[in-house]
Amino acid sequence: MQDTDVKLYPLLSQAHRLLDDGNLDQAAQAFIGHLRQYPDDPKGLAGLGKAAMLIGALVQAEQFLRKAMIKGANDLETRRLLASVINQQERLSEAEGLFDRLAKDSGETTFQGIRANILDKLGRNEEALAIYEQLVAADPDSISAWVALGHARRAAGNVEGAEQAYRKAIGIDHEFGDAWWGLASIKQRLFSDDDVAAMQRALSIAVDERNTAPLNFALARAFHDRKDHDTAFKHYAAGNLIRADSLQYNAQELTDEIDEVMRMVDPAYMARMPQAQPGGTTPVFIVSLPRSGSTLLEQMLTSHPQVEAVGELPYIPAILRSFMEVATRKSPATMLQAITHVPPDFAARMGQDYLQRVSHHRKSDAPYFIDKLPHNWSNLLFIRKILPNARFVDIRRPAMDCCFSNFTQSFTRSHASSFALKDIGQCYSDYVRFMRHLDAVAPGLVDHVNYSMLVADPTAQLKPLFTSLGLEWDDRVLEFHKTDRVVRTPSSEQVRRPLNRDGMEVWRPYAQWLDPLRDALGDLAEA
Repeated sequence: MQDTDVKLYPLLSQAHRLLDDGNLDQAAQAFIGHLRQYPDDPKGLAGLGKAAMLIGALVQAEQFLRKAMIKGANDLETRRLLASVINQQERLSEAEGLFDRLAKDSGETTFQGIRANILDKLGRNEEALAIYEQLVAADPDSISAWVALGHARRAAGNVEGAEQAYRKAIGIDHEFGDAWWGLASIKQRLFSDDDVAAMQRALSIAVDERNTAPLNFALARAFHDRKDHDTAFKHYAAGNLIRADSLQYNAQELTDEIDEVMRMVDPAYMARMPQAQPGGTTPVFIVSLPRSGSTLLEQMLTSHPQVEAVGELPYIPAILRSFMEVATRKSPATMLQAITHVPPDFAARMGQDYLQRVSHHRKSDAPYFIDKLPHNWSNLLFIRKILPNARFVDIRRPAMDCCFSNFTQSFTRSHASSFALKDIGQCYSDYVRFMRHLDAVAPGLVDHVNYSMLVADPTAQLKPLFTSLGLEWDDRVLEFHKTDRVVRTPSSEQVRRPLNRDGMEVWRPYAQWLDPLRDALGDLAEA
């Protein structure tokens, strides 16, 4: 703030100090106090928008920032804040345009990097790759740009190019954990003994958990490949503990949510849901836990000429988040309570919003498209409310394999249940309870695919699914590994190979350390 602002608007000055110190609620109240005196002050409105954004009230943040701009706050920072809020709401096409304009107006490469990330999420991989190539050419010492380039190359199937990019980042900073994990996540044995020694040295001096956690996961993968399961598990446990401590995940919240579904959702509840309408495009949601075989199933389904895969789209959680922000503004409510009372026209508008966002990913006019974001299983009733024509396919991998595979991944906070064996076991149990309840109250709502049987006899598993979806069988689904497309999941290499049993029984060498997982799973551990 300028000195004149401090003298003229002391409450505004106080609000900014509170914001800089991280006292977000107090800062918001100070901005509100200032705006009571000066209702149209653009700096006050922009400051309140920033406070709301940091608190997580993205709908309100957008309202304040747009009003600030109408009142004259068209500076770069206010525009950046608005673009960030739009991006956090996963309105990707709109955010891409805003960051493109910011990049052109400012010349700052940071905006280009953000835009490239958005383009990648929109499925415009070639455009994203071109920007990342430009960024590393302009600044060869940019570690984040090299890692992002590695991710984009790997998604496009260029494994050799991805490895080169990750190693460029490591050459700049050998402590950079995400670069090591990028290498580790490629399903090939890439780590030499020198690499292992370099990671151990890096881990011995790294202090930032953003490096120490992925370094532990990468070392675990290296020792797993060497069949040193004792050392591998120690590193898996250490990496997960770092993530668990930072997130403080509460598994009971999901259990309570499923308990509520079992109390409230009965056949009469489902009968009151909006009815499917004939015609139009059919969204197919593959719902499962991560590491359940969903990428394989997606690849097989999209090999059918009537089906298009559009990836793991962030739109359902984003629309639900905005809806819940508005629905709980006056009083608290659970997701189920909120969607039970949402007016039909509002629900339909949210469904249209989703379809409009998806349209930016479509590259064909296939009548079916697949959204395979795994955690949408817990959003299934919300999806059914806003998209009556949606179809749901649950793919289930044996519990011990699925849960342990989650435990071995250096996931982000969006998969927070994976960082403790007990938590991922409880999550799997809740997921199975939820699916069984839906089968009881709404038979046929969810189609089920058994991963183990899919690998053993894909035709027997897929033919009933295609029949249920109303599609004729096509032998091309068995040639799924020949389908050329961008894949942005940890399974990107596997789905480019024929069916195999590589993911089976991966937990057995670690059996002696998995009692917390078995206890959480109960009978499911043997299923």
